[in-house]
Amino acid sequence: MNPKTLSHWLAHIERLHPTVIDMGLERVHAVKRALGLAPSFPVIIVGGTNGKGSTCAMLEAILAEAGYRVGCYTSPHLLRYHERVRIDRREASDRELRESFAEVERARGDLALTYFEFGTLAAMTLFVQTGVDVAILEVGLGGRLDAVNAFDADCAIVTSVDIDHVAYLGDTREAIGFEKAGIFRGGKPAICADAVPPESLRAHAASIGADLREIGRDFGYDTRRLNWRFQRSGADAVVLPYPRLRGAFQLSNASAAIAALDALHDRLPVPESALRSGLLNATVAGRFQILRHAPSVIVDVAHNPHAATALAHNLECSKTGGRTTAVFAMLADKDIEAVIGVLKGRIDKWLVADIHEPRGATAAHLTQALRVQGVDAPIDEFATPALAYRHALANVDSANDRIVVFGSFHTVADVLREEATSPARLTRQQPAASHACA
Repeated sequence: MNPKTLSHWLAHIERLHPTVIDMGLERVHAVKRALGLAPSFPVIIVGGTNGKGSTCAMLEAILAEAGYRVGCYTSPHLLRYHERVRIDRREASDRELRESFAEVERARGDLALTYFEFGTLAAMTLFVQTGVDVAILEVGLGGRLDAVNAFDADCAIVTSVDIDHVAYLGDTREAIGFEKAGIFRGGKPAICADAVPPESLRAHAASIGADLREIGRDFGYDTRRLNWRFQRSGADAVVLPYPRLRGAFQLSNASAAIAALDALHDRLPVPESALRSGLLNATVAGRFQILRHAPSVIVDVAHNPHAATALAHNLECSKTGGRTTAVFAMLADKDIEAVIGVLKGRIDKWLVADIHEPRGATAAHLTQALRVQGVDAPIDEFATPALAYRHALANVDSANDRIVVFGSFHTVADVLREEATSPARLTRQQPAASHACA
């Protein structure tokens, strides 16, 4: 098997395994051994229900500003697979991805890896071959049985614990907390940025002898009008600029990233200047990202109740005085009614759309869920999020109105593709002037 193009490779690895998700580490460990993957550089693994991507982005930016060659592996991507694999804040090229895929293909033999397993091994192969100074790996699902957990974390971060992926992780915070704590390692720093961590997470950390550091106990933050302070336990606070990434919850993510870097200071010393510049330069698409102004267009991949709560809070903190129209589409196996329940008071009109994926909810399903939740605002149905977005742009009443696109990575990706072909230029996401609502 020798695909000639990246698209052929991606089609090939999608077909290898009969299911998209097959939890377990046996296959990954076997191919890892065959590849001889034994990274000598520090590995930071980032898990959690929400906030993983933002935390990875801040770690990546800060470490790059400190002069390190950083490998970063995240998922899912919005528009291009290349987004998942970055070195020195540059997306991997077609050639680099093809060559690393070929290495995994040769090593796997008859083992049928999942798409994510194959991609994880390929990313680490590339990081080892290019000699990065540090690798940041984002958990795909859960933690304990996720493919990135085949690699031992020199520092592990759990950003938050909430209900999501119940079919795989359980339907309680205690069950999910145990799964996420699986990325911790004995004798290694384990950072938890959840303000009320499940006891299962604490118990697992204690049982393996991990160095658990909790927000609110071992580190924390407080806010001011023009800046914020990161507080180390028993040390002076560090005054820092607000992150370029918008949203009140980003301070929790930033604190987790800094706590992790503190824990790795002996191997990866980072000056305070790099903290400042990294926070100001870190970006990640689809997280309360502002595409346009007057009217404002905001895209957010919020797809579970916890993320919807953050989105609702951010919308409340950035009122425009006009009407808010939602472009809304979700996957059917998510908690659609709970997401609606959190956001329904912030939306004046709903434009719901089909997602043309096997797990996608139909617009009719979303309309029914909205009515069950007591939404009496106008609802229109569309075949795709892009069509809903076009309608929203064409029916804006004033420059003070806003359009909020949310519900899924698929939803945001469809609108970003539509926006990319629009004659109107995208507005670069700007740093927030104030996080007074934090």
